Amino acid sequence: MVPTLFGARAVLSFTLVLATVHVGAISTTLTIYWAPGQTPFLEPDATSTGIGVPVPTALDQTLQAYNKSTLIPPPPPGAAAMPTAFSIAIASTLPVGASMQQKGSFFGFSVEMSVVNQVLGKNSSLLQVPFLNLMANLQQRVGRVDVRVGGNTQETATLVPSTSDGKILEKDKTGATNPTQTPPLIFTPDLIQMMRDISGLVNVHWYLGVPFNDSSNWRLEIVEQGQAILGDYLIGIQAGNEPDLYAQHQHRPQNYSQDDYFNEFGSLIRALDADPKVKAENLLLGPSVSVNWSPESVLNAGTGFIPTYNASLYGISVEHYPFDNCGVAFPNSGIPVVNPQTLLPIYLSHASTASLVAPYINSAGMAQAARKPYVMFETNTASCGGFVGFSDAFGAALWGLDYAMQMASVNFTSALFHIGGQSVSYNPFTPPPTNESVFHQWTVGPIYYSALVTAEALGPTNTSQILDLAANNNNTYTPAYGIWEHGSLARVLLINLANDPTGASDYEADITIAGGPLPMQVDVKYLLAANVTQKSNFTWAGQTFGGSFQSDGRPDGAEVVNTTTCGVPSDGSTQTPVCRIRVPAPGAALVFMAGTASAQETSGALSATFSTSTYTKNLGAVATVPRVVMETSNGHGGSSRQMCAEVPSRR
Repeated sequence: MVPTLFGARAVLSFTLVLATVHVGAISTTLTIYWAPGQTPFLEPDATSTGIGVPVPTALDQTLQAYNKSTLIPPPPPGAAAMPTAFSIAIASTLPVGASMQQKGSFFGFSVEMSVVNQVLGKNSSLLQVPFLNLMANLQQRVGRVDVRVGGNTQETATLVPSTSDGKILEKDKTGATNPTQTPPLIFTPDLIQMMRDISGLVNVHWYLGVPFNDSSNWRLEIVEQGQAILGDYLIGIQAGNEPDLYAQHQHRPQNYSQDDYFNEFGSLIRALDADPKVKAENLLLGPSVSVNWSPESVLNAGTGFIPTYNASLYGISVEHYPFDNCGVAFPNSGIPVVNPQTLLPIYLSHASTASLVAPYINSAGMAQAARKPYVMFETNTASCGGFVGFSDAFGAALWGLDYAMQMASVNFTSALFHIGGQSVSYNPFTPPPTNESVFHQWTVGPIYYSALVTAEALGPTNTSQILDLAANNNNTYTPAYGIWEHGSLARVLLINLANDPTGASDYEADITIAGGPLPMQVDVKYLLAANVTQKSNFTWAGQTFGGSFQSDGRPDGAEVVNTTTCGVPSDGSTQTPVCRIRVPAPGAALVFMAGTASAQETSGALSATFSTSTYTKNLGAVATVPRVVMETSNGHGGSSRQMCAEVPSRR
């Protein structure tokens, strides 16, 4: 079956407009009711000839993905804290200390299993067009995208042949008894078929996870179906999601230890080896620890995690968020509430980002020595949904870019940034609520911009090696990275974490090349916004995905690539030929030292976008329903519900 594609401009749904209309009247009033949790994002338009127009403002502030709250931008750092003119001497050939060769698809995504039917599609016949377009943007730059489907909800998920209502995924919210309120899931093989159909359109490769809540009765159906349906598009299977939190979340006894996890991992391998439907070699990822255990404490458990399970291991995985917003997400938990305003200077500090990654350098080396990938399997700005005002603001785009490049520089092999539903603020991209999908498009967040820039920085050759250049005497506001391909300098990434609308904190970096010629000119692309707390309408090379509910997954606007001439500056500041690159505060600049930006942008794959000719929305037919019927329809008293608006209507 060929899947039908649907998105903001072509959504398979049936809509009935209910109104009270008096024939011949000059003006009527439409009273709109809604059920709790189904608040429409609609405001009346006093000048329109229609009943109202959708606007990108969420009336229901409980949906954190659309919350418009902002933080106060930090003050400029000042010249003493951040020199604004400096030189960077970069080797033309690969220097000592550069990373291992990295894939262009380094920056990937992790989709919470419970929202897959919102993000990927309804089923294998109905795929989300915006998701395909968002993946295609990255594919054309680097050739493929890696996506994990899992999270807390994978741990209790059960694969069933079918569901009573035909859906591919259902939640049992009455079974959500643990502190994280994670509902058990049932899902059908069509969920995996949907993933495979996506891979047939855009080159997405997948991670899945085996349920780990009952180690005495392993449910291997997801492994069996995953391998059978996805084939080579299946990268690996996660074995245990944050096992260091199992005891804390009441999934295991309070004395559950690293050795216990080690033994359960071995039990899973024995079950896989005994399953004739499974190929268990180089399949599993673990230990996926988060905060309570160090990776080394598990790698050194038992008889040694890697040497004992080497044949079954695909790679070593960890998960980490720099902070958490759990005090807000779970208000009765006793967890302290964190004010994100106090964290803004920490996020906007390269030193803090480097310290975030530093604890993993040793275990990354252990994985590299064993020739195993080392994957940041789940991360984002903050656990429990992120912080409104930062996770959804431009500062997060710069933080995500610096964080991803820092991980690549210390030999992580992949980093997957997490996606939840409408109740979180850190999503790289968010579909509209189901009841709004007829008239609202998707919302693209700052972390997706981080992914785009990282993709172009690393490129599609899978030979990129990265070095933190410690620019400007390793100034915390001015991180910079060199990228070498096939051993030769290819690109330089410059970031300005300062916030200064006056332009006084814009900096100029004079790039020189040691051991090779300076190019006559270089192309430069900029990631820009007015300030670090700006929400939406950021630009990458002049293109944007707009604001809330405004994107179909394709960048909007004409691309802007700046060309900088290299040579001796005319201001007499130096007699040495340089490529002088100006970086606004805040912002980032990707400098193409070899080749052109336009050639880089489509070197991963041919440009492709997706659309559909399937339309079912038709607002031309209007049904007339008496008000008293509307107020008591379907056994639900409209008169007892909150009223959205009394909207004047004209004929």
